[in-house]
Amino acid sequence: MQRILVVDDEPNLVKLLQYHLQQAGFEVLTGENGAEVVEMVEAQQPDAVLLDWMLPGLDGLHVCRALRAKGIHTPVLMLTARDDVVDRILGLEVGADDYITKPFSMREVVARVRAVLRRYSTEMGTEKSGVWQVGPIFVDENLYEVQVHNKPVTLTTREFELLRYFCQHADRVVTRNQLLLDVWGYEFSGDNRIVDIHVSHLRDKIEPDPKSPQYIKTIRRMGYKLVRFDE
Repeated sequence: MQRILVVDDEPNLVKLLQYHLQQAGFEVLTGENGAEVVEMVEAQQPDAVLLDWMLPGLDGLHVCRALRAKGIHTPVLMLTARDDVVDRILGLEVGADDYITKPFSMREVVARVRAVLRRYSTEMGTEKSGVWQVGPIFVDENLYEVQVHNKPVTLTTREFELLRYFCQHADRVVTRNQLLLDVWGYEFSGDNRIVDIHVSHLRDKIEPDPKSPQYIKTIRRMGYKLVRFDE
């Protein structure tokens, strides 16, 4: 599960960010003092940092500069009420990866965090092999672990393989024949209802309402699609 460090000296804002990020499937760490951020990043190794510009102890700019000086390339998203172009440029020049101006919507923050994480994984080529995060769904094939909204889910071997395949092809339609070939390992032989049965069982375990699925959508006459669902 990807871990986000939120650092802001406004407790109510921290709680709000923590709630929405957790609902989106992230583990959240929190801090309120700039002086502790570098140590927290080194110790906890978050996947990204949401960092307020104005912090007690050490402001966000100095924190970001200190992280980069230590060779720490963890993505940093700067939170600030400053909307001046010069301030934006300054934040980016010291190593921030994105700049979010207050007030902002929680949906925007979640979307920007995901975008930065995707970009970082692509640029650095360090995306963990065998680990997928699609909305609130987390799959780790190395630990054989599945979580939905931070809650462990127990799957059979075939259900796990099916969900893993959906995660690998998120937001793309996959046909039943594709699933038979790639998950079951054999060519279509006239009856692909076995796919529908396993998808139904998988929905029972991961969907809030299996009868009205939010994650694994049926695409009529084609197959299925795992969609990214942002609350």
